[in-house]
Amino acid sequence: MPSTAIYRRAVAVTAGALALTVGLALPALAHVTINPGTAEKGGWTKLAFRVPNERDKESTTKLEVRFPTDHPLPFVSVRPVPGWDAKLTRGKLPQPVVSDDGDKVTESVLKITWTGGKIEPGQFQEFEVSVGPLPKDVDELLFPTVQTYSGGEVVTWGDMPKADGSEAEHPVPALKLVAAAEQAGDGHSASSSRSAAAPAGPSVTPAGAAASAPAAGPDGTARVLAILGIVIGLLGAGLAVAARRRSRA
Repeated sequence: MPSTAIYRRAVAVTAGALALTVGLALPALAHVTINPGTAEKGGWTKLAFRVPNERDKESTTKLEVRFPTDHPLPFVSVRPVPGWDAKLTRGKLPQPVVSDDGDKVTESVLKITWTGGKIEPGQFQEFEVSVGPLPKDVDELLFPTVQTYSGGEVVTWGDMPKADGSEAEHPVPALKLVAAAEQAGDGHSASSSRSAAAPAGPSVTPAGAAASAPAAGPDGTARVLAILGIVIGLLGAGLAVAARRRSRA
């Protein structure tokens, strides 16, 4: 095979491998999301606000999750996260609302703020809360979230979806509410939704209690893919250099 053809093939292989690696790594640049993303209407559920650090040199040092006031949640409790302090803020609603039971609600949980800890570059953390009962007459609840970095940068995750259906730059974390039959059809039974826990009332669990550590997530996968991309790129470059030396010889 002529040396020029070898050179061209090496360049093509390298470029293709790098493009594939970058394409697979991009999803790791995740936004703040709610997991799981769906829950049963009228039930109880545990929500995990998954927060990735998207900066190379700064750490996330504060997280503020704002709760819906048009459909307030009667009971909210917080699962402790080692190294983080959680503050649950209650207050008056902008305007009273009527609950599913016909009761007039004037106060509710407005927000939860986590401080004191750090999410280092290349890491993520999950902040868990138990909430309920969920409203029955809406299909979605929005939780605008504010993420603060150690350098002072503040990122607000509160953008609504764009008119063309594409994702916004900083999409608001959303929880979709489905009927019990739909939830069961997705492989989640009604009993499992209710077993997420129904606390006696709104509370913040003591900070000294045990909590699960964050599981390995997409950030580790991104690093592995990036390293593979670099290795493939070096191999491609080596082939190209060898091809040039052969052509000169």
